[in-house]
Amino acid sequence: MSLPTHDVAFAEVAQIIASARQRAVQSVNTALIDLYWQVGEYISRKIESAEWGDAVVPQLADYIARSQPGLRGFTRSNLFRMRQFYEVYQEDEIVAALLRQLSWTHHLIILGQSRDPEERAFYLRMAAQEKWSSRELERQCKAALFERSVLQPPKVAAVLRQNQPEAQGVFRDMYLVDFLKLPDGHNEADLHLGLVRQLKDFLIELGRDFCFVGSQYPLQVGGRDFALDLLFFHRGLNCLVAIELKVGRFEPEYLGKLSFYLEALDRDVKKPHENPAIGLLLCASKDDEVVEYALSRTLSPALVAQYRTQLPDKNLLREKLHEFYRLNTQDEGAA
Repeated sequence: MSLPTHDVAFAEVAQIIASARQRAVQSVNTALIDLYWQVGEYISRKIESAEWGDAVVPQLADYIARSQPGLRGFTRSNLFRMRQFYEVYQEDEIVAALLRQLSWTHHLIILGQSRDPEERAFYLRMAAQEKWSSRELERQCKAALFERSVLQPPKVAAVLRQNQPEAQGVFRDMYLVDFLKLPDGHNEADLHLGLVRQLKDFLIELGRDFCFVGSQYPLQVGGRDFALDLLFFHRGLNCLVAIELKVGRFEPEYLGKLSFYLEALDRDVKKPHENPAIGLLLCASKDDEVVEYALSRTLSPALVAQYRTQLPDKNLLREKLHEFYRLNTQDEGAA
């Protein structure tokens, strides 16, 4: 029977084993991606030089199946995907370093659901940065995260933009909480309880560096007690993040209460080495012009976002994105 005094040492050994296994898995994945790249390059060059036609690829798949029985992953469709994989990224040096960080399943999702180089690069970066599973990557593609990020940048207060500009890359204008399966007539208690119960999913939606601190976090000011809906800590920004939930539309007076909570956090909870707390008002809906007016004069590092309980219409967002690009191109031409 092991002695309790050995527990720390045993945990260190277990961590060494886990790290080695992770490196082994990553090494295998890197070798596999390199292999698929080389096969895709070979097929592409053969077809480009007119030595092969498309009809040769199914013959190649049959030959591999006969010559190496039991070898998986070299079907006709996958061989064409390898060719596409090479041709799509062969001249894109910026994303080349990311390719080996993701699995082949990740690449198939991105290739299948992304239409433009910018969109592919976006999901490559996000999947690597956030370490999304293939399931989460597919969910974000279906949720049109790329289109929303371009069309709807987060609405942040000027003080936050000036003091912590990197925060604009951390927060979003809209958060998707479809995993809660909330009814149309839900109240704030339903929303709050659902987010706490499915905290893992909510943390994935928020982003990798968010850490949960507490629910209904108690704050005492003077002789009164207050409760902050949700409190998180963001490792990258090195600050507390207060989230207040509203099931209706955004109202300017909400910022006053949030500012009060941020002041209390900075005075009584924040540690000396941490940055000032950031506040996020998460509302069911908002008028962007009202939000802009309200945030323009606030002295608190706050932002306003909305949550949605269902997937957005991706086709509609794509149409808006194309119109956005078209208008920007016209403006650049006029300039």
